[in-house]
Amino acid sequence: MPRNPVWKAIAKTLETEIAERLYPPGARLPTEAALSDRFGVNRHTVRRALSDLSERGLVRSRRGAGVFVDIVPTDYALGRRVRFHQNLRAAGHLPEKRVLRIETRPARRAEAEALDLDRESEVVVYEGLSLSDGIAIAHFESVFPAARLPGLAAALAETASVTEALARAGVADYVRAETRISAERASATQALHLGLRDGEPVLCTISRNETPEGMPVERGTTWFAGDRVALVHAG
Repeated sequence: MPRNPVWKAIAKTLETEIAERLYPPGARLPTEAALSDRFGVNRHTVRRALSDLSERGLVRSRRGAGVFVDIVPTDYALGRRVRFHQNLRAAGHLPEKRVLRIETRPARRAEAEALDLDRESEVVVYEGLSLSDGIAIAHFESVFPAARLPGLAAALAETASVTEALARAGVADYVRAETRISAERASATQALHLGLRDGEPVLCTISRNETPEGMPVERGTTWFAGDRVALVHAG
């Protein structure tokens, strides 16, 4: 009975370890050199095993960065009532937010125009990362009118939820008034936060949220990792 090629045995071993989440989605596999040492084979044999895994959609190679366990894109609905935690839980994922900064500063021109503020008005800036099942899928910066939402900065510091923080500041409900989507390339800092290479594609959304009565309460900019999220229109 003919023996299976060694590369198939290596591919099967790595496939099992991926299934057991020894290498979870988004994780980088050991280098070809490390795998060659582990299995006692040459790099060509390892490369053939990795090629097989890639052809079956289990891993993805990034030039200059290595081979990574592939990630099934998370569906992210864009609609009038978009809520990050509800959105991901509805898709069967575990949502998480990590705060990078909360500060109060003067509004930029585009922020003042979107939030219907005087140019000298101050805004609360909330910057952070959005995670799905422990994997960073987006880098965001939300800007809020400081005078219009007293206590918001303190509320954001206590809860990672924008919806909860706005409720504490007196905004019981809000809707998405408009969204603009464009394709960009990740900056060096975004690549660092999202585990991408500098210049890899990201989807950028710029949105304005307001109360049902039409009062602007948030201008949000989000950069989604292009291979980890599928933006879905929701009515």
